[in-house]
Amino acid sequence: MSPIDDLVPLLKKLRMSGVLQTLELRTHQAVEDNLSHPEFLLRLLTDEVERRDGKQLDQRVRRACFEHAKTLEDFDFHFNPTIPKAKVIDLATCGFIEKKQNVLFVGPTGVGKSHVAQALGHRACRAGFTALYTSAHDMLGQLRAARADNSYDRRLARYSSPEVLIIDDLGLRSLTRDEPVDLYEIIRQRYERTSTVITSNRDVTELASLFGDPLLAAAAMDRLLHGAHVIVMDGASYRNPPPRAARANTKEARS
Repeated sequence: MSPIDDLVPLLKKLRMSGVLQTLELRTHQAVEDNLSHPEFLLRLLTDEVERRDGKQLDQRVRRACFEHAKTLEDFDFHFNPTIPKAKVIDLATCGFIEKKQNVLFVGPTGVGKSHVAQALGHRACRAGFTALYTSAHDMLGQLRAARADNSYDRRLARYSSPEVLIIDDLGLRSLTRDEPVDLYEIIRQRYERTSTVITSNRDVTELASLFGDPLLAAAAMDRLLHGAHVIVMDGASYRNPPPRAARANTKEARS
């Protein structure tokens, strides 16, 4: 039996079986480059750390439930030059998450609000933060259903606990029944504990009307906007670009 055969059960017990994936390569490298024992061990353990980091990143991205694999690298800031690129890039450093601040992207449909919001979510995952993406409609529908099967607290915790919660298309429709209270409760529980990213076709001044009750609206908006970054995204729709932009995009794709 070779030493490697003896290593297998030990590595499994230590939950380091991934070391076996690069052990042979690193062993040959150690012989050819005459590596010292500490250098050999350092490279082997670095491989294991990188493997674990990659696995954890995959898990965070999967659990975030992003609608699309959107990144800032594939976002075309030139299409709508009024979008504050420098501000968006600054948010991508994830400093707002460390400060427990909120971000609101407001503007007409099709300008890329969802793309940028999800891209920030991907950045957060890469930085080691937990994230969750949901449409406002689905989130409030899930909470409404949870009231019926007595799973409300557990479902509410799902939206309250991630370090970054991305709520897409808030205000696309009016809130009904208990939805204003549910939205307020999420905002309240996340206030100064975590970060919430919201996209909306409505102006910030219009969001208060979603709650119906002025007192509830004031309490929710005061918490939501405290220290928040409000990014106005304006311009043409990516989905239905003006004829000149459409021709330019087609020409660029062909070149």
